[in-house]
Amino acid sequence: MPIQPPGGGIRITMNEDGILHVPDVPVIPFIEGDGTGPDIWRSAQRVLDAAVEKAYGGQKKIAWMEVLAGEKAFNENGRWLPDETVEAFREHLIGIKGPLTTPVGGGIRSLNVALRQLLDLYVCLRPVKWFTGVPSPVLHPEKIDMVIFRENTEDVYAGMELEAYSEEAKKLIDFCKEAFGWDIRSDSGVGIKPISETGSKRLIRAAIEYAIALNKHSITLVHKGNIQKFTEGAFRGWGYELAKEEYPDKLVSWDDCQGNVPDGKILIKDTIADIFLQQILTRADEFDVIATMNLNGDYISDAL
Repeated sequence: MPIQPPGGGIRITMNEDGILHVPDVPVIPFIEGDGTGPDIWRSAQRVLDAAVEKAYGGQKKIAWMEVLAGEKAFNENGRWLPDETVEAFREHLIGIKGPLTTPVGGGIRSLNVALRQLLDLYVCLRPVKWFTGVPSPVLHPEKIDMVIFRENTEDVYAGMELEAYSEEAKKLIDFCKEAFGWDIRSDSGVGIKPISETGSKRLIRAAIEYAIALNKHSITLVHKGNIQKFTEGAFRGWGYELAKEEYPDKLVSWDDCQGNVPDGKILIKDTIADIFLQQILTRADEFDVIATMNLNGDYISDAL
């Protein structure tokens, strides 16, 4: 059964050019969340409402529409992620979500991952900036001002895993042995790490467009292509290919300029993920816009 929007609220729409039309009273669906979710949401809603009031002098407001997911949904209707919740987010274009329970080591698959995949939320955009007066363990936090573009639908977070000792895992292990000569221990859980050209290029394209629009100085592709050559190495290669084919007048690679960036161009470079995790602490001012895959992006954004 479709969720009924609150009275007086109007749905946000988007035209053919991808431009949003936001009415004065937009309907915004929200998931309250599990655990601390209700406490967080009560405070967050007050802050958001006050911000809109302050910004628009009472001329605009948000019509909040609760949709269910997680423990609250399961307790009410026996489903962790009801179809009508997904459809509400799809229909209203913009929504907000609190923390959702995901059991460790078993039980249901991640509801967060499910939402990302069902709605194709392929960009997780995380700005990281230090504000004066905020305590920080970093020696020079004022140098940290970067934006992370994390691919959100692929990589090992795609949820393509098989439990150890299951028939499905055994079939895959046997197939890998027969087809490729790969020796995988029979008591292994196994997973697949998909990294596609489509997924990589659309993520990197979004990062490039952002950098161009906001006059950023550099884009860094973060990867482990030195070890995972055909997945993370491919991500790196597709990034440079995209830059060369679609943005030759906007971008220049490190190899082409050796760090001497011509006026009016943005530097595109790459680095190994573990080295990058050190450099963001010691040389943070050398990084601006970051484009990376799902797992690396999770580590990097949490580290910062």
